[in-house]
Amino acid sequence: MNKTYIAQACAVALMMVLAGCEKATYEPAQQSGANPPLPKAQKFFIPPIQTPDRTGWAEGEKPTVADGLAIEKIASGLMHPRQLLTLPNGDVLVVEANSPGTVPITSPKQMIASIVKDRSGKGGKGGNRITLLRKAAGQSGKWEKYVFIENLHSPFGVQLIGDTLYVANTGNIMKYRYTPGETRMSDPGVEFTDLPSTVNHHWTKALLASPDGKKLYVGVGSNSNVAENGLDIEYRRATVLEVDVQSAASRIYASGIRNPTGLGWEPTTGKLWAIVNERDEIGADLVPDYLTSVQEGGFYGWPYSYYGQHVDQRVQPQRPDLVARAIRPDYALGSHVAPLGLWFYQGRNLPEKYHGGAFIGQHGSWNRTPLSGYDVVFVRFKDGKPEGVPEPVVTGFTSVDQKTLKGAPVGLAEDAEGALLIADDVGNTIWRVTAHGTDTPAPR
Repeated sequence: MNKTYIAQACAVALMMVLAGCEKATYEPAQQSGANPPLPKAQKFFIPPIQTPDRTGWAEGEKPTVADGLAIEKIASGLMHPRQLLTLPNGDVLVVEANSPGTVPITSPKQMIASIVKDRSGKGGKGGNRITLLRKAAGQSGKWEKYVFIENLHSPFGVQLIGDTLYVANTGNIMKYRYTPGETRMSDPGVEFTDLPSTVNHHWTKALLASPDGKKLYVGVGSNSNVAENGLDIEYRRATVLEVDVQSAASRIYASGIRNPTGLGWEPTTGKLWAIVNERDEIGADLVPDYLTSVQEGGFYGWPYSYYGQHVDQRVQPQRPDLVARAIRPDYALGSHVAPLGLWFYQGRNLPEKYHGGAFIGQHGSWNRTPLSGYDVVFVRFKDGKPEGVPEPVVTGFTSVDQKTLKGAPVGLAEDAEGALLIADDVGNTIWRVTAHGTDTPAPR
């Protein structure tokens, strides 16, 4: 065995022992809502680490769902499925991708994180493609699978406007002429516009079309945890960009949003909302990831402050002028739950309690004991605002002792029958959730 490899492995093992596991004070639900408790920030030589080892789903195994719901597997054997889009004819697109692998390892923390992700399955090889799923005619529960687009570059967001399909790679948005019914994209596609991609600490690019089809909104994550590599590489990062569909011109719609991984339109008010992954390395209970409305021209604190005006002392020099106008997020989800999927449900298949609220796919923590996330939760909305605590809807992705990992939820969508679809990138599976005892199209 290579001596350098042995030395690196021993060093990493030692660092993981030194890192240990800091125990959290709060359960995620206790740190949710409009006013989450925020303890004092801590300092670590090596941040705490805990993540389960991947086992995947055994034959016949599936996640656990809340009362009144049922779940089935409709696709497996995928290559790190991340996001979903239901097309007008009922076909479902599955975006398969992972990091482009271009982020240089410059610290012990990054080396540990890389190894931890590999052990958990979160670092699994992405397909750099889009697969199309089609419900087989006359065969209840059977879905056909076709490779639809290949040779993409860490794709994530996907949207259809008219007959144009937009795909957000890590460094650009591609557009394709979509022909309904095709099981393989016939158009070679062209680049629509570029996106920030240098270094690429956060590589995902969430994508959402405006209801009138005139704009695209892009979630662009920061290039670091808290700008530790300088602000020069953060140009147009930690933002939601607005792109004009006709001209491809873009502008910063909102900023200071560390990693906006999912975007959606709240159905009552029509406002833009986002799920956001907040910063790490200041404690198991800091900082809560969140769900928030996104105000045009708004600044949300990153990197200088979190949850409004809570100053992050690691960032120097400070900007008290920006901190003073930092917007407090609408709703905390809990620390380190890692939300990666957002879907405002408007179907009729699921029980009435879910109508009009938001489902959130939480990919799960890597630096917290006990684990947080690794589930799909539901947040009730009333008069366009979230209320109550997040309700677990789909669970069982980890073992009871939290040592092994079967799957991890990411993107969400609603199929033509109003069922909830879940992309599971660790289990390489797509799950379909319906009301218990229903398997027929529901009125919409």
